[in-house]
Amino acid sequence: MKELLFSILAFIILYVFTKHLLHKIQNLPPTPFPCIPIVGHLHLFKFPFHRTLAALSAHYGPVVFLRLGARKLLVVSSPSAAEDCLSKNDIVFANRPRIFAGDLFGYHFTNILWAPYGDLWRNLRRIAATELLSLHRIKLLSPIRANEIKLMLRRVHRSASAAAGGEVDMNVTFLETTSNVMMRTLTGKRFYGESVETEEGRRFKELLAKESGGIMTIGDFFPAVRSVGLTRADERLFWGKFKKVDAFFQDLVDQHRRRLSDPGQEVGSVDRKTVIEVLLDLQKEDPQFYTEEIIKGMVLVLLLAGTDTSAMTMEWAMSLLLNHPSILKKAQAEIDAQVGPDRLLNESDLAHLPYLHSIINETLRMYPVAPLLVPHESSDECIVGGYKVPRGTMLMVNVWAIHNDPKLWDEPREFKPERFDGVGGDRVGFKLMPFGSGRRACPGEALAVRTVGLALGSVLQCFEWERVGEELVDMKEGKGLTMPRDKPLVAKCRVREHIKKQILGDE
Repeated sequence: MKELLFSILAFIILYVFTKHLLHKIQNLPPTPFPCIPIVGHLHLFKFPFHRTLAALSAHYGPVVFLRLGARKLLVVSSPSAAEDCLSKNDIVFANRPRIFAGDLFGYHFTNILWAPYGDLWRNLRRIAATELLSLHRIKLLSPIRANEIKLMLRRVHRSASAAAGGEVDMNVTFLETTSNVMMRTLTGKRFYGESVETEEGRRFKELLAKESGGIMTIGDFFPAVRSVGLTRADERLFWGKFKKVDAFFQDLVDQHRRRLSDPGQEVGSVDRKTVIEVLLDLQKEDPQFYTEEIIKGMVLVLLLAGTDTSAMTMEWAMSLLLNHPSILKKAQAEIDAQVGPDRLLNESDLAHLPYLHSIINETLRMYPVAPLLVPHESSDECIVGGYKVPRGTMLMVNVWAIHNDPKLWDEPREFKPERFDGVGGDRVGFKLMPFGSGRRACPGEALAVRTVGLALGSVLQCFEWERVGEELVDMKEGKGLTMPRDKPLVAKCRVREHIKKQILGDE
């Protein structure tokens, strides 16, 4: 028995060292040693993933190669390595990995987020860029954003006036506002009223409920076990979530279709049609391409990507400003000088508020809501950082690690909006890319920047803010693939008297 155990141990040791030697001979990127047979490096993964991967990169370098069961994973954590992947090898890494969540929530890999690089994805991207998220359409729908921001200001004023100490839940405030903006853009109606939460609003909040799990199942790492049914319990959780998501978006599309078929209902002009109206019109022209799955998939991506992420950015920004009141005052002074006391901030003012843009950029640098970009996958062998990367390797770009690298940024964990003076909101190469880069970059960046800028600038213009208590706001991150706050932000505010009339209007 001892001889058998010794033989097994000797075989494992020989296997590990042989794999390690072959790895070096093949000029693959540095990899943690040892790589355990079958499991690979899965044992190294702990929440939060972006910090775990950043620690590995700090030890092994900005290009790290991992094996997760049967999957190969490349992690890049430097601007030059990101540029190699998203610029020099942009086409090679334009694909998405074939994982269970992408199949399920991507409607069999047919939505813009999960579709493989090819004709289908190019058509979806063209629709998003020209029909749904063009600068022309974004400008046409600016009255929706202006109206929702004004309603938000009224809610904040009423909440602060009614609460002891003027306390306001900023997590709820920002989430309901961004939800209403996107919902009206997509369907023409709102989730949340002055004091009423619609049934759709309640269901949507459930869909956004924070989860600490990942987007991959056991079967994604070990495909062989799926055939014998060992992953059913794992994947059942995804199926349960998906059924709720699919039913929610099918209801939205069906309600819109019924409304459009009602001869007594007015239909918006071509320029002011909602996103679902545009998609249903396209379905009439080409029903074979614009299937129910294509429409639901597009609406799903736009609504989910355009609400929680923008609200998170605003919540982090307010948290930072409350901890740095001198920066908050400087931002208010800039807005006061540009806008004056006789009107509310509007979107045309944003181009003339460079310090506000610097605050938003610094927030996105310190707390990117997608600390790990949506994974890519190589369609061919390529070179990254001087190393060979095999075909079929999943890519994770650790944006958080790049944004917080002390070699790139002076005191990266210090809130210094001034570091973006003169940048004008543009990316600093590949040092700052909260919306990704290359072909698969987020197509909704322009809309997100306008929404965040207008909402954040408006609450600064209209209210004086301070922390609840003397202690600094806790900046602990929550769990998840995005970067929520660990605890919702609650802040104290009072209306600035010179702008009160502009908020309340004729009330």
